[in-house]
Amino acid sequence: MFKATVYVTLKESVLDPQGNAVRDSLHSLGFDEVGEVRIGKYVELEIDAGKEEAAQKRVREMCEKLLANTVIEDYRLEMKEV
Repeated sequence: MFKATVYVTLKESVLDPQGNAVRDSLHSLGFDEVGEVRIGKYVELEIDAGKEEAAQKRVREMCEKLLANTVIEDYRLEMKEV
């Protein structure tokens, strides 16, 4: 059994209006030291696979098909055996 952690973020070239809204709100609350803010997604999955390579392959397929919109988002994953 493996635990996959997937981080999905907008590509650098894509504007992030949600991140800008959070940055502006932080500034209005007095947190003027905050620069750019980017918002993303965090997903944890338990994968029942015999080998880590097989688990990684399946999670990458999940990311490409559902978890990330690869036109505008990047993703990275971390795997650990549980």
